[in-house]
Amino acid sequence: MDVFAHVTVIQHTSAEYLGLIEDHLEGRKIRFTYVRPFAGAVRLPDVGAIGDGLIVLGGGPWGAAGPRNLPSLVAEVELTYACLARGIPVMGSGLGAHILALAAGGRVIEAPLVLRVETARRVDEQALNGYLPATYTNVCYVRDRFEPPHGARVLALGADEQPALFQIGDNSFGFSGHPGFKPAIAEDLVMEFDESPAEAAQALAAARVAARRVEADLIPIMTGLVQLTGWMDRDRPD
Repeated sequence: MDVFAHVTVIQHTSAEYLGLIEDHLEGRKIRFTYVRPFAGAVRLPDVGAIGDGLIVLGGGPWGAAGPRNLPSLVAEVELTYACLARGIPVMGSGLGAHILALAAGGRVIEAPLVLRVETARRVDEQALNGYLPATYTNVCYVRDRFEPPHGARVLALGADEQPALFQIGDNSFGFSGHPGFKPAIAEDLVMEFDESPAEAAQALAAARVAARRVEADLIPIMTGLVQLTGWMDRDRPD
């Protein structure tokens, strides 16, 4: 009997989930479990219970550098640090990338909540094992911005020439946006919270137009990501 990889996913809001990434994991028989600390009674797992990888999702209007910090921020940074120390692959998107940056020794700069649809540009030819597209659609629903730590490998830049994707070590990655973004995620975030980004209606319209490009770009992104995290190499005899 084969035992497949299992990934723990930390979710910060009801609205934001793996989105299109779910299909890619399921198609490769990579199992995943959501952990929802925002639900109140749910605690973060110990590092020994993470499994083969940790995915930390975005947080809508929650931040990591100002007055509206994620309530579980400190504990999640500590957990992510422990994963990095053990060589457990980590993928962070949006707020999750901020948490990864902090855990690796970087920092987060206070910035307004935005919903932004942009074209990110690859700056490392070997990014994601060579699978990162030269340009890809990057949808960000996020407060604040990360600064990767010294020694991090910057793989792509956003429209503002700030890092859009960075790599820590051999197997951990921080995305400024959500690579598996679905427009319904932003729609539900707007309904879930009192605070919304400026000009949210226009940005939502742009996100709907970009949906097919996001889906197409995710195919090579997930190919490289799965290779470097080793999640397809975990099959082993029981």
